[in-house]
Amino acid sequence: MAISFDLTGKAALVTGANTGIGQAIAVALAEAGADVAVAGRSEPTETLALIAATGRKAVNIKADLSSVEPVGRVIDEAVAGLGKVDILVNNAGIIRRDDLLQFSEEDWDAVIDTNLKTLFFLSQAAARGMVERGSGGKIINIASLLTFQGGIRVPSYAAAKSGVSGVTKAMANELAPRGVQVNAIAPGYITTNNTAALVADETRNRQILERIPTGRWGQPEDIAGAAVFLASPASDYVTGHVLAVDGGWLAR
Repeated sequence: MAISFDLTGKAALVTGANTGIGQAIAVALAEAGADVAVAGRSEPTETLALIAATGRKAVNIKADLSSVEPVGRVIDEAVAGLGKVDILVNNAGIIRRDDLLQFSEEDWDAVIDTNLKTLFFLSQAAARGMVERGSGGKIINIASLLTFQGGIRVPSYAAAKSGVSGVTKAMANELAPRGVQVNAIAPGYITTNNTAALVADETRNRQILERIPTGRWGQPEDIAGAAVFLASPASDYVTGHVLAVDGGWLAR
């Protein structure tokens, strides 16, 4: 049997795809042949144009994923625009920083709701359609190095991303017999708008690079390549796995 990374005929939904990792994943899925819907609060003008430039269909869904309120509508609009959802990428997420001894309940709930609760219920809604159609599907969650480590001053983020690992495995156990593979990607230090301050901090940048065996920061395209693999038939026997794409950070 030939190994295939081809996504022709597939429909993907990517959350938080206006910039950075989400944008790179959405465009890479389109380049591999998928039509792509993107969902989030910010206007993804550039992302939509990049998807359209591949010749694939692009659908924009406006939604605030800080709560589960829009979950049903997001799936309905993706199906209305693309006909189905074969691939779901849960990339939308936020982070709040503060000292542990004064970390607020508001910041705790905001991160857990967006990064874990909405992720689960959007996955649940997408999986229902995948199971009903009987043609299987792929769910890809974006985890973090803090899925494996505790971090500093980000307790709710560490808790949520650790939870992403657990819920990925839980969903994989129940959905695998129904033809749906569920996996996660844990990005390392990736050059995006969110990490610009770290890149610009000469001391911190040096410390980070000293820890990365490959000797460089990752690019959003490094994560996109892993996403195409996990979305494609090439990964049909991979499920319940958290794939670290970190230049070797966790190995050191």
